[in-house]
Amino acid sequence: MTSTSANRRTVLAAAVAAAASAVAAPAALAADTRSGGLTGSAGHGRPGSPGRPGKASLVDLHSWTTHRDWASGETRGTSAEAGSRPGIVLATPAGSVEYADPHTGRKASWEYATWTSPRHKPSVAAGEVIASWNAHTPAGTWIRTELRGTYSDGKETPWYTMGIWTAKDGDDVPRRTSVDNQSDGNSSVYTDTFTIDDLTGGLRLASYQLRLTLYRAPGTKATPKVWRVSAMCSDLPDRFEVPASKPGLGRAVELKVPRYSQEIHKGQYPEYDNGGEAWCSPTSSQMIIEFWGRKPSAEDLAWVNPDYADPQVCHAARYTFDYQYEGCGNWPFNTAYASTYEDMQAVVTRLNSLSEAEEFIAAGIPLITSQSFIESELDGAGYGTAGHLMTVIGFTKSGDVIANDPNSPDNPSVRHVYKRRQFENIWLRTKRKDADGKVKSGTGGVCYLYFPAEPAPAQRRVLKKHGLR
Repeated sequence: MTSTSANRRTVLAAAVAAAASAVAAPAALAADTRSGGLTGSAGHGRPGSPGRPGKASLVDLHSWTTHRDWASGETRGTSAEAGSRPGIVLATPAGSVEYADPHTGRKASWEYATWTSPRHKPSVAAGEVIASWNAHTPAGTWIRTELRGTYSDGKETPWYTMGIWTAKDGDDVPRRTSVDNQSDGNSSVYTDTFTIDDLTGGLRLASYQLRLTLYRAPGTKATPKVWRVSAMCSDLPDRFEVPASKPGLGRAVELKVPRYSQEIHKGQYPEYDNGGEAWCSPTSSQMIIEFWGRKPSAEDLAWVNPDYADPQVCHAARYTFDYQYEGCGNWPFNTAYASTYEDMQAVVTRLNSLSEAEEFIAAGIPLITSQSFIESELDGAGYGTAGHLMTVIGFTKSGDVIANDPNSPDNPSVRHVYKRRQFENIWLRTKRKDADGKVKSGTGGVCYLYFPAEPAPAQRRVLKKHGLR
């Protein structure tokens, strides 16, 4: 089975009501409430691809990650640190605030400081935006990522919470969570995705800012450090089929990525999204993290039942779990988890074709893709899904996709070869029909990219081509 949390990633027919606690400034934080309802990808866009001058773009990925980037923002109590991994830290608190954790009922006071990005005008007026971040959150610290935009008609959105993040889940921090019930009547946030409510009316997001709020327990010197914050804007056309790309490698390439099955964890730790059968996203994440030579320590894994195989997959599920979404499939939470490993970076983005995926594979960078399909649309899978994550680890000489699919009965059977045309379409389309013929959404090429802080020259070139530095 595929992730039950992914099955909830469907488009709502109407916008959810605004929630003051979700969009308030840091001084007015309040408990969040769950409404359910997530979004996939939709829109009316222009053909093209990022990073290619003279062509309109479907996607704009922008990051703040250098010391110069951090120094360009507006600060209230934060400071920019230089060094091998520049970032922002909490220097002098701008104030304190009480936060009521909706998942534990605990209330606590926190010192906070903020960093607000310069306004960014993306190359594509956006129907959707997904933010992601890379941060270190030591004991007693956490962060909130927010987005505020200006519509194409000149009006502004409120500050929307895109995620409350901490790497751990002890009593010294709130639970990591998305925030439901955020809307202003023109746009809404569904778990990890900002979306324009009525894409047929022409309204789009013309520019935006990101705000990071760093929190710590009062009277301590601990501080989070944020190394990267990114936003991926897109405006994709409604389409049941996408143009076919031609194989570009001309040879077989397969990266040596570990194989982990989510299914062998069925029934384990059901408090995290009903157990292993729903862990496609963290299982895929753990495969790629270990490809880069990183693993949880023995101390990290001490909580896992020693009878369970691959305890690192249980670990990944626990520490990507979104307590509001009630699942492990929050896209930015997976990339944030990957970045907790030494010298790792990660983003959520979209690609336009398998040709672009081939560029990453050729440079030695595997990727994690999100797709949905009925069983007859992907030969050899043996299942259908409303939402599923798997890893792309290579291509055959003829251009078919070599994927580590965690929805497999055991580790040896995780490797699959999927037909190029079928895989490309189920990944990139924004509309599809389910087994009953009802129109549903598709993810429109969403993927996770994980890469080291110091990539090899060929890796650096392909990352830069696709908006990453």
